[in-house]
Amino acid sequence: MLASILASGLAVGAVYALIGITYNTMYSTSRVMSFTAGQLGMLGGVFGSLFMLRLGLPWPVALVLTLTACALLGVVTEFVAVRPVLKSLDQHLYVLSTLAVALLIQNLTALQWSTEPQPFPRLLEMGSGIWDEKYWLPVGACVVTIVGLEYLYRHTLVGRAFVAIAEDNFAARALGLPERNLRIASYALAGAVGALAGFAGGQLLLAFFANGPLLNFYGFIPVALGGLGNNRGAVIGGILLGLFQQAANFTVGGIFSSVAVFTLFIIVLLLRPQGMFGAPVARRV
Repeated sequence: MLASILASGLAVGAVYALIGITYNTMYSTSRVMSFTAGQLGMLGGVFGSLFMLRLGLPWPVALVLTLTACALLGVVTEFVAVRPVLKSLDQHLYVLSTLAVALLIQNLTALQWSTEPQPFPRLLEMGSGIWDEKYWLPVGACVVTIVGLEYLYRHTLVGRAFVAIAEDNFAARALGLPERNLRIASYALAGAVGALAGFAGGQLLLAFFANGPLLNFYGFIPVALGGLGNNRGAVIGGILLGLFQQAANFTVGGIFSSVAVFTLFIIVLLLRPQGMFGAPVARRV
């Protein structure tokens, strides 16, 4: 039982962590919490199943096409739901604009795909039991993502430009950095990360249009627990959330596990409003 809790908790937690990173990546360059993050994860599973099961493509090709499609959707989100809001005096309108796009994506997926959960194929045919690929693929995808982002932010000019925009977009613009282009690139990157979450976790979550709202909520919790904009905190928060949720599922089950998650979430935020790893933002002068 303990082994099953650990395996499923780590896998689900890794998916939540990747959605949390999707939130952070979009927020870093726009200061907008785009509620399309969960829909990107949902589409990762739907597109993966579409390309592999219905079109018969090999999984590497399906993965590339899925990441590309969701990256393009991320760019569309920036154009349609984020950019007009940033020009508005009331920038909190992003809550409505991104939710509207998220609902549009979910309903179109239900109409064009299916309202029933659809299977997601095995990719590598490796492992069984707690070592089955459906458990370690999300964890592997999470590790690759966080290592890749760390390298991007620390060792590339584009990554350093992302960090500069995230730290102080006014100063970055004064230095001549192309804020708009960097914001578009960050939304494309976020789309790819969200798609990877749904693709890697497809065998657990299946290809189901209703995964969008679920991932939106459970993917936001690691962001709140780990501190807004903190990818490492999102990973730790996501893993802890997954382990706690699966332990609650095994012990109390049903709706009570969700109540336990909500209760823990509220307690942590009461004790640490900025998140477990959050800290006051220091501005560089």
